[in-house]
Amino acid sequence: MKAISLFSGGLDSMIAIKLMVNQGIDVIAIHIKTGFGGTKDITDILKKRANMAGAKFRVLDVREEYIEKILFDPKYGYGKNFNPCIDCHGYMFRVAKGIMDELGASFIVTGEVIGQRPMSQRADALKKVIKLADDIDEKLIVRPLSAKLLEPTTPEINGWIDREKLLNISGKSRERQLKLAKEFGWEDYEAPAGGCLLTEAHYSSRIREFIEHDSFKVEDIDLLKYGRHFRLPDGAKLVVGRDKDDNEGLKEVNSSKYKSITLPIAGPYSLISRDASKDDIDLGAKIAITYAKSKIEESYSVNVDSEIVVTSPFATKKEAQKYFFKVA
Repeated sequence: MKAISLFSGGLDSMIAIKLMVNQGIDVIAIHIKTGFGGTKDITDILKKRANMAGAKFRVLDVREEYIEKILFDPKYGYGKNFNPCIDCHGYMFRVAKGIMDELGASFIVTGEVIGQRPMSQRADALKKVIKLADDIDEKLIVRPLSAKLLEPTTPEINGWIDREKLLNISGKSRERQLKLAKEFGWEDYEAPAGGCLLTEAHYSSRIREFIEHDSFKVEDIDLLKYGRHFRLPDGAKLVVGRDKDDNEGLKEVNSSKYKSITLPIAGPYSLISRDASKDDIDLGAKIAITYAKSKIEESYSVNVDSEIVVTSPFATKKEAQKYFFKVA
């Protein structure tokens, strides 16, 4: 008997898998990549955790479809920030349903815990999620951590799994999960899983500001993860790295919308809109050199996509900060 498990990489989803594997179920852990999971690629870590729990591992990249169908028009709206949690959960079940036949899976497993998340894991929210999942049979979704608090599912009714070996966890406490992790001998896990950038205020505000000026594409997801963000007078976007991780992240951004700003001295790596005006390019170079180890009295030759701009830094960073982006 096979099952698909929606896999975040967190402790709850690991335990959900383990409870199924312990009952002889062959589990394929599916990590659905929306692009908003964090600033670092942790695919190898996720695979290690899935394998540790006893599952095979697979990644499904849905970034483009997620932006087109979910992010900007959620039926059930957003949480505190730009997070369409209910619609997101429904979408993930729909994706899982779509590959059940391909993988020979008979049901779907999740690490959801009733009452753990205020928007998407209330009992009424779970019902909304099912409606969004193309009317997937609710009884084919097993939530092993809270199963005893819910109606029996098809795998339980048909004897594919033993309901008595499932759990009755609810709420935000992690005590029982941490105890189970210790029993299983696990040390590498996250508790809680979390990590969605859309739930974070600063990332959400960057999206809101961005879509006031441009259409949001897959290539823009990573751009908004790094650096200081400026909106220049003629409309150009400028992103200036804050540290080594930012600089490396911005260098990996693969977008035809931007060109690089590199400095002749130690300082940040920056990106500016490819269609920036001459005035915005000059200002962008000035702001970038302001955040470098520069001296006010000196001039520097800044390379903007092979164009040299000779400029000096602002007297203070406060002068540069007046160009920080603002949300209308």
